[in-house]
Amino acid sequence: MTSASTLAPLTTAPHQVAVSLCGAGKFAEALALLQPILDARESVAEHLLVETLNVAAVAALGLNRWDDAENYWRQSIAVKPDFVDAYNNLGILLKGLNRLLEAEAMFRSVAAIRPDQAQAYNNLGAVLYSLKRLHDAEAAYRQAIAIRSDYAEAHYNLGIVLYDHRRLHEAESAYRQSLAVRPDCAEAHNNLGNVLRELGRLAEAEQTYRQALTVRPQYPEALNNLGSVLKISKRLPEAELACRLAVTIRPNYSDAHNNHGSVLADLERLPEAEAAYRQALALRPDYAEAYYNLGIVLHKLERLAEAEAAYREALRINPGGVEAHNNLGSVLQVQERWQEAAAAYQQALALRPDLVEALYNLGNVLKELNRLPEAEAAYRQAIAIRADYPDATFALATLLISTGEFEEGWRLYESRYKKTDFIYHKTPRLLPCAQWHGDALAGKSLLVWQEDGLGDMLQFGRYLPLLKAQGATHITVACLAPLRRLLAAVEGVDAVVDHQGAVDRASGFDCWTSLLSAPLHLRTTLETIPPVEPVRLAEPVVEQWRARLATLPAGRRIGLVWKGNPQHHNDANRSLPSLTAVAPLWSVPDLQFVSLQKGQGEEEGQSPPAAQPLLHLGSETTDLVDTAAIVAQLDLVICVDTSVAHLAASMGKPCWVMLPSQGLDWRWMHTRSDSPWYPDTLRLFRRAADEDWSSVIERVREACVAAFATSLAAQT
Repeated sequence: MTSASTLAPLTTAPHQVAVSLCGAGKFAEALALLQPILDARESVAEHLLVETLNVAAVAALGLNRWDDAENYWRQSIAVKPDFVDAYNNLGILLKGLNRLLEAEAMFRSVAAIRPDQAQAYNNLGAVLYSLKRLHDAEAAYRQAIAIRSDYAEAHYNLGIVLYDHRRLHEAESAYRQSLAVRPDCAEAHNNLGNVLRELGRLAEAEQTYRQALTVRPQYPEALNNLGSVLKISKRLPEAELACRLAVTIRPNYSDAHNNHGSVLADLERLPEAEAAYRQALALRPDYAEAYYNLGIVLHKLERLAEAEAAYREALRINPGGVEAHNNLGSVLQVQERWQEAAAAYQQALALRPDLVEALYNLGNVLKELNRLPEAEAAYRQAIAIRADYPDATFALATLLISTGEFEEGWRLYESRYKKTDFIYHKTPRLLPCAQWHGDALAGKSLLVWQEDGLGDMLQFGRYLPLLKAQGATHITVACLAPLRRLLAAVEGVDAVVDHQGAVDRASGFDCWTSLLSAPLHLRTTLETIPPVEPVRLAEPVVEQWRARLATLPAGRRIGLVWKGNPQHHNDANRSLPSLTAVAPLWSVPDLQFVSLQKGQGEEEGQSPPAAQPLLHLGSETTDLVDTAAIVAQLDLVICVDTSVAHLAASMGKPCWVMLPSQGLDWRWMHTRSDSPWYPDTLRLFRRAADEDWSSVIERVREACVAAFATSLAAQT
């Protein structure tokens, strides 16, 4: 902000009239009135000529005749080399024309002639600031203040420089000193609010923005900034109103449209957020931040191609946009474009090596690419930078468990309770009894809390008798309804309740644990995995299902499950597209298929292909005891990654599991076709990255032919 000199009244009537005409905006008339004096300059007194040239320059400036204005002021300086007003006014003109070095020279001349003129140093500071010579600008503003301590404009300008230097406390002081002199300066209130916001003093920032709006109610910048503070404070409806008022007052305010979009996105009003970002971009097509924000919204709307395009446009404008590289990687990762995603994350890390989110994301991609040592290194690097990073810690844990490094893996697996997206992360606070950390259980009552899926409880149910053997006097299991009858029959279990019942009774227990913590506390290694606990079935239940299975023609009975839990984060990869995907199995002779499908895909089992008789029993089961009674009477179960795999394998029933190429669960480890958790019963059919499900199913078909053709030949 620069300060202009005022025109001093001339001593003769024509000049006084010219000054008045300029004041009235009649610049052409003023210049015409002065022209005779300018034409007769040789005979005009020096002081009169200098003043005439100064007024003529102002008139020319009013007519947008920049060159003439400059020429008049330079002539006045030539006539009177110490004419301060001409230097000052010419400096202002040159600054406006972006001829900054020349403007600097003018203001330095003023300071040399009048070293006590604070205005000269203030104007010099403004030029130096435009030249990005911030230290020099600061010195100039401080000199102006030293000359005139109540110079509000210089304090304000000093605040701007200090803010840019990130010297926020000093900037706050400068703005407050400016406001002490000029409390009605809306810009100073607004800028002070920005400082307070960055200092994290949000309540004060809000108050300061509101003070700016008291001074100037129609102040879109203050409204926009107020919206930002309210957004940070999670007062989203108020923030939305502030941003909406800002764009109403100034419809072409691109920053406010962008900020409005961010508030709308936080309110989950995604289509409106998209519209706001697009309006910002219509006003400012090179607005990288708006493209970045648009990409976030489009990603949430699952419009991945558009999100990718938005991020790429943001990076075209600003190749150094670290977050945009990271988010582009996320969009590519969702599309399973692993190599491209890895490249995007690596680009983000090249720009900011300590971006832990990119390291974590890169680790996930490298794991999908089966580059496990590199994935492990990425996770460890993220944790080294941010020790309390549960997502990376948990990812490292599952990677280590999947490679057989149980000791460290199970220890790090406890980080799940710090993951806010883990559905049971609040369990330690929910249950009033102590969490078991491996201390002696002798004489204690223990609550075992189900925190994961049905399959987890079946896989780790083997630890229940071991916990009892540790000396626990009473074990109650809190689990979902499909498990209750089954777990109630497990050795060592004294009672089974639902989760709410467990919460209500938790204060009566000495401690609680999850079965997935048992391998850590019981020091399980790859070589010491406990054997499965046999499933105990009452004969009446078995007999009930024997009657249903008796309706099948003679032949080998094969259980089928082709879809898993639709709520599972990897269901799109784990489940088969439909029942028809396993149609090649129909061609194997003497096999009778039984559908165990429950929930998703159940309707396909109820209406099987006409060419393939299929006994669908999944809809008739009430819990896993019913399913177990059916499985007990089958020869083989073929399924995707679902709880039935654990149930069948736990029962000692041969089970072939078709595994996806992406998002593979840690429990199935890597590359091997068997499982150390079920060494004698489970066979894994892994889908390769370049395969579709048909290739996997063909291998399963061939295995059926080999297994049952041999068996049939032996019978004959």
